[in-house]
Amino acid sequence: MTYLFRCLVLLSTLLASGCASLSQGEHARAVSIAQAAQSQQVQCQAVDACAEPSALYALAGKAQALSTAQVPRHYALLLDYGEDALLARLNLLRSARHSIDLQTYIFDTDDSARLVIDELLAAARRGVQVRVLIDQLSAINDLQTLGALAGAHRNFQLRIYNPTFGKADPSYLDYAGSVLCCFRRFNQRMHTKLLVVDGAIGITGGRNYQDDYFDWDSEFNFRDRDVLIAGPAARDMARSFGQFWDARLSVPVAQLNDVGRYLLRHGVPALPDKPWRRPERVQAMSEDASDPEVVAARLVEPALPVGTVSYVADPPQKHRHNDPREPAPSSWELGSLVYAARQQITLQTPYLVMSDAAEDMFRSLRKRPEAPRVTVSTNSLAATDNPIVYSVSHKYKRRYLRELGFNIYEFKPFPADAPVDYASMLEEPPVLTPEQSVERPVRPIGSIGSKAGSRRTPRNRVDRRVQRTENRPSFFSSSPASDPLPLKRAGVRMGLHAKSMVIDGRVAVVGTHNFDPRSVNYNTESVVVIPSPVFARELEASIRRDISPENSWVIAPRRKPVVFSGLNYSLDKVSSSLPVFDLWPWRYATSYEYVASAECPTPVPRNDPKFHVCYRDVGDFPEVSIGPKRLYARILIAFGGGLVPIL
Repeated sequence: MTYLFRCLVLLSTLLASGCASLSQGEHARAVSIAQAAQSQQVQCQAVDACAEPSALYALAGKAQALSTAQVPRHYALLLDYGEDALLARLNLLRSARHSIDLQTYIFDTDDSARLVIDELLAAARRGVQVRVLIDQLSAINDLQTLGALAGAHRNFQLRIYNPTFGKADPSYLDYAGSVLCCFRRFNQRMHTKLLVVDGAIGITGGRNYQDDYFDWDSEFNFRDRDVLIAGPAARDMARSFGQFWDARLSVPVAQLNDVGRYLLRHGVPALPDKPWRRPERVQAMSEDASDPEVVAARLVEPALPVGTVSYVADPPQKHRHNDPREPAPSSWELGSLVYAARQQITLQTPYLVMSDAAEDMFRSLRKRPEAPRVTVSTNSLAATDNPIVYSVSHKYKRRYLRELGFNIYEFKPFPADAPVDYASMLEEPPVLTPEQSVERPVRPIGSIGSKAGSRRTPRNRVDRRVQRTENRPSFFSSSPASDPLPLKRAGVRMGLHAKSMVIDGRVAVVGTHNFDPRSVNYNTESVVVIPSPVFARELEASIRRDISPENSWVIAPRRKPVVFSGLNYSLDKVSSSLPVFDLWPWRYATSYEYVASAECPTPVPRNDPKFHVCYRDVGDFPEVSIGPKRLYARILIAFGGGLVPIL
């Protein structure tokens, strides 16, 4: 693209955007229209806003009663199951008495997201102050829905973070202009995810508000993780939310140009009446959220009493004063924990692309006389929602294995032992025998994968017109930047999205940080740090389950070729060090599958002498449909190195 063409695109974009902007008077009239339409009626005059009693909410009071200023006490609940994560959210929204603060990167309008919207509005109507903050890049972009929410109720407020050209739904030219004129500003996203109720109990972690984060999608779901914290640390969560709410980049929805124009033309509309995709599933979830026995068994009883809990979050000021020499709080905290490790670091990240600082840190650990063992759980190309990032990660496998000492496990698209109730994903749930219909079965998701030609899921098709995850529109397209690649067989697949770490079996970390350059330089992130051996063991067991042979492939060096092994290694090393033109096809490492036998009754590490006896080579991109896609992956590897700073 020539410089002149860029200038013409930029000029036309700015002119178009300028014409599209509302005047100050128009903005004021749009806001007045929304405020005039807001219902003033409060359905409950009770002090507790007629909140539902909840044993889950009560954990906050118990923790507070046990706490002192010097010795805080908390309850911590690991939310591995997607449906449990949704259940916890609905139950807490119904139990709110004073305030609900919700902050997220993605908010859709599908079944799970609409359930949450309905509960937020219901809470506002009974007297709870509700504030919702969504990053613009993945916010609701339906103007009718946004207009309806702007004028819904006096107790309900919605703001959009860092809107491109002041719009909820930017056009292609707006995106292009943002990349050309304001690249850094456009890429500064609020990746923080947080739900805080009454400043007493909160949930944070990897999940956004979309069906595929709660195991409700019939094509692709995320293996994700949240943590619920009840106790004093929730006040820090509430303070962090307040910083973002008051930030200059957080814009009330009625003040956006396109939403304001819609309100001026149409007034405040009713919320769109969309049919539920799975009404019976929605009804069952809604009933469970108010069932004391269900809530107790699935959420309260598994909660663990812990001591100190730290909520560490990047402030919105990160987007104004981002000096790479001064790491943001979340990155600094993670770095401190890694440097403090002595025996074992267990890390889980969906996108294994390390920043230069992170590589230096792990390289220094590797040089210690007794270096800690580093285990990494991440996505395979077949499982990832972002092939571009995976391809860059694949480029650096030799470096990660040899120089940094990583032991890498890549998640399979059809894991056989994932913490998921797969029947809830299907359009038509299978008929179960009495033996199968046990309480909360952990059914192998691999059994819903099918051969090509499946009637339920057409082969190699992912037909979703929403942003499936953290993908960003680019200069070349206003749609998501990438989608999962086609596979050799059809079925409901899973991709890893959890961001967690365990240090020496004693400190647990759950949050939004992907341990990548974007998290360090562009996105605001947050982490919960729990220095509890009991909780850390539970988190580590969860990650260990994900890297078991049923759920992951092992990345290990190939067998050395009989001839030219040294030459191949040298050429691979030189090629992978190039930012572009990395064209050497025979990589240092590849994927392996464990094969149980009398000689290999249990899995062995990649550096065990029996490794190649116990594992079979399944190739660089197992399960991915080969052909042009393999060429596509190679091209990304060859030229994707230059994208590392923004991935």
